[in-house]
Amino acid sequence: MSDLLSNDEIAKLFDKAASGVTPEATKAGSGGPSKRTRGLRTIDFQHPRKFTAEHERALKRAVDQFCRTANRRLSTELRMDVELEVIDVSQLTWFNAHAQIPPEAICAPISADAAGESSQRMLLTAEQSLMLTFIERVLGGTQPSRERKLTDIDLVVAKRFFSAITDELSVVWNEMANSGLTLQRLLSQPEAGNLTSASDPTLAIVMEGRLNRQSSTVMLLIPYQVAETMLGEMAAGDPTDPRTARAVDAALRRVSVPVRAEVASMHLSLEDVLSLRPGDVLRFDVPVADGVRIMTDDIEVHAAVPGRAGRRRAVQIVPTPEDPGTTRAPSYPNTKN
Repeated sequence: MSDLLSNDEIAKLFDKAASGVTPEATKAGSGGPSKRTRGLRTIDFQHPRKFTAEHERALKRAVDQFCRTANRRLSTELRMDVELEVIDVSQLTWFNAHAQIPPEAICAPISADAAGESSQRMLLTAEQSLMLTFIERVLGGTQPSRERKLTDIDLVVAKRFFSAITDELSVVWNEMANSGLTLQRLLSQPEAGNLTSASDPTLAIVMEGRLNRQSSTVMLLIPYQVAETMLGEMAAGDPTDPRTARAVDAALRRVSVPVRAEVASMHLSLEDVLSLRPGDVLRFDVPVADGVRIMTDDIEVHAAVPGRAGRRRAVQIVPTPEDPGTTRAPSYPNTKN
């Protein structure tokens, strides 16, 4: 029997759904055994999945790096401790991400290019309480700020905060996307900060700002269309500058690594070790033909045979079945007392 529904049956299902009655509810209320419908799944449109987990981690690491540099700059300018820290990263639609902005927050669109002419923009927001504390400190005040409406002069001083934040964020963004960021303007009403379609996937990065024993939030909303080019390069795994790879390789080759020659090893319980007495014999059950092993930490890197180099004990690297074509070291390589 065919599982396809006729047009009349489909129309009846839509009528029931419009009235709030679903097939599952009808069967559950009747007390009979329920049967799962085929080909139906729940989709949460509030949480899109355009950004992969790898993309989220990469962007979070970048913003963590930005927070460290921004903390130093703001602490120097204000002559007091300032701490920015990422506390949440979530993927939402633009509508739902924008709805999380506090109603009294100050917003600043940021263009994703150094010239500031790009239509691809992100939105940076900061709570008014943080802005008031920043303004008071910049103007020489030391007392905690009181809630009030921001004046035109306040907005001019607040722009200095957003400019500093944008400069530090631009350094991190340039490392990932080879393009700078430009602050466009300040918006005292969050409603004016609608930069893209309401359904566009957006990564909302929430940071906590601690200043003068007050805690406020700073948000960065990154629409997917802004990060798409950069994320494409990350997914493609483009190689880095070969000069950088050679420099890293050369630096790693100069790292000192402890190496030891191990005849054999065995595992004993602590009780067995404590019961050992002079004259006891431990059998390793390793044939002499197997020689010794060259170890670094717990990793075997070569097989070798023992010998002497002058008055010093030494080992000679020998081929193994796994690497018969390996170029052999000189007769007596680096020695060890």
